[in-house]
Amino acid sequence: MKKLTITTILKRKNGAPLVMITAYDALFARLLAPSADILLVGDSLNMSFGGNADTLTITMDQMLYHTNAVCKGARDTFVICDMPFGTYTDEVSALHNALRVYRETPSDAIKIEGGVSKAHLVKHLVDNGLAVCGHIGLLPQSVRAEGGYKVKGKSEEEALSLIADAQAIEKAGAFALVIEGVKADVATRVAHSVAIPVIGIGAGHGVDGQVLVFSDMLGLYEPFVPKFVKQYLNGATLVKESVKTYADEVQSRSFPDETYAY
Repeated sequence: MKKLTITTILKRKNGAPLVMITAYDALFARLLAPSADILLVGDSLNMSFGGNADTLTITMDQMLYHTNAVCKGARDTFVICDMPFGTYTDEVSALHNALRVYRETPSDAIKIEGGVSKAHLVKHLVDNGLAVCGHIGLLPQSVRAEGGYKVKGKSEEEALSLIADAQAIEKAGAFALVIEGVKADVATRVAHSVAIPVIGIGAGHGVDGQVLVFSDMLGLYEPFVPKFVKQYLNGATLVKESVKTYADEVQSRSFPDETYAY
């Protein structure tokens, strides 16, 4: 599959849905790449791989490390790096940290959370040659400020606010937008309100693509399964069963036998 560009991503608006999957290392990036249009190095790795309660404590250096690993495992796939919490609080810090992504990794783009209030930052980054993917709706980096993960778009006021967010991010120059945790009918309205692709997660199918955290969709992450996640594999059980079989064979001395010995 030919690697997408900003131009070909924009052409997918109202066309074949974009397939985005998170990836955190070269091993899984290599496995996911053949089916993914876009790999997102999400700050969600702070939870599924780091064991933390939320995404807020991951650092810029950690994101750069994982982005480099993903890029090495999927050299022919479009890769987006999540900007960590606190790294784009103003134009100076946003540009400094975003430029680090471009200088220190082969990443194709960055992603930042926020709508109208962050549009000036998106414009500043785009004006300085960076490709930016927006993120509106439920914002994981705002979980502590909002007191939890709350579905958006439950009222007409919220719906109009989300449309305003999407339009502000589009006007600022973003090439695409992730919309998370939004009522399906409202997410569809948002997608219809802008000319850039809107990629949903927990936002129904009336958008221009979907993204899931790979460890959720493969059933590897056991502490919590969001309502919107379909598990395509019972990964945790399969891994545990395989490791148990290995342990049993080691203890019974049936592994290694002559097949696996020099």
